[in-house]
Amino acid sequence: MRIIGITGGVGAGKSEVLQFIQANYNAVILMADNIANEVKMPGQPCYEAIVALLGNDVLLADGTIDKAKMATRIFGSRELLQKTNEIIHPAVRTYILEKIASCKQAGQYDYLFVEAALLIEEHYDEICDELWYVYADEPIRCQRLKQSRGYSQDKIDAIMAKQLPDDVFRAHCKVVIDNSGAIEDTYRQIKEKLEA
Repeated sequence: MRIIGITGGVGAGKSEVLQFIQANYNAVILMADNIANEVKMPGQPCYEAIVALLGNDVLLADGTIDKAKMATRIFGSRELLQKTNEIIHPAVRTYILEKIASCKQAGQYDYLFVEAALLIEEHYDEICDELWYVYADEPIRCQRLKQSRGYSQDKIDAIMAKQLPDDVFRAHCKVVIDNSGAIEDTYRQIKEKLEA
């Protein structure tokens, strides 16, 4: 089983790439954002620590953490953001490592993909056999984010400013999938990499 990490800037089309892989290959897809949401649920590893850090007023009536309130709180404070990341990131990594171990033991998958925005920063190269960078030209990414998510240019600029530059992605990733053109071209590149 090949373990492949997938990363790239916002709007590059990582979800599209992973949907194609899921539909056409014998693969497990792990999305770090989804796992991060899971480990914050009541009874899960990060729940009590997050509530202790941010206070009970981030909870909804059913006792779950209100994502919008949490985001407002932590993105307004660099210190809270760092402390929250120190709680969540290790739990996500542990979850991924456990999932990799169980999939290896089961022996039924050809690939396991880990998608994470902070793949490089969180040293997922230590876990994965190789890292892939899904790239798209910045104007194309901006256009996609405006159309699909309704983001303003200011919001896009703010998000992009916090992400790694293109040369850092390229320096750390063995494979670059250029998703700037026709989707068929992207699919062709994926096939070449997985069927080589």
